[in-house]
Amino acid sequence: MIIDIPDGHDPLGHVWGDMVPGIGAAAANFSLAVYEHTTLGLREFEAARLRTAQINGCALCLDWRTERDGRKVEAEFADAVTAWRTTGAFDDRTRLAAEYAERYALDHHGLDDAFWARMTAHYSQVEIVELTMSIGAWLAFGRLNHVLGIDGVCALPTHT
Repeated sequence: MIIDIPDGHDPLGHVWGDMVPGIGAAAANFSLAVYEHTTLGLREFEAARLRTAQINGCALCLDWRTERDGRKVEAEFADAVTAWRTTGAFDDRTRLAAEYAERYALDHHGLDDAFWARMTAHYSQVEIVELTMSIGAWLAFGRLNHVLGIDGVCALPTHT
């Protein structure tokens, strides 16, 4: 950790809450909203979230699995996300979600007309905006926690 955490304080709570209460609370609310208000299917949501976590290297985010209605993705799902280009485990929407997360994180200037034609063939404009905001939250906050060295103590939302 590169931030000094007072004895007895939770690192995440200290950084996000005590150090920048106006910003941290807003960021936490945005992060929670991604989980509470998503309209995306569980598999596409998790494909984008996990691909972002893989790129960010956020330790806890890599182990986290979103649960909805008592369901989570299968244990092999993370391996399929890594192999999103070739896996037979994904439908077109799930594959596109993983691809979008990767391209958003690594080459957002390279999102060309051919990519958008594929996206708009499978996702509505509302879903594209939601997916974009979700990936943006995971990218920003996962990197923030990793860069500051608090990703090992990151507490993810309990709402699904």
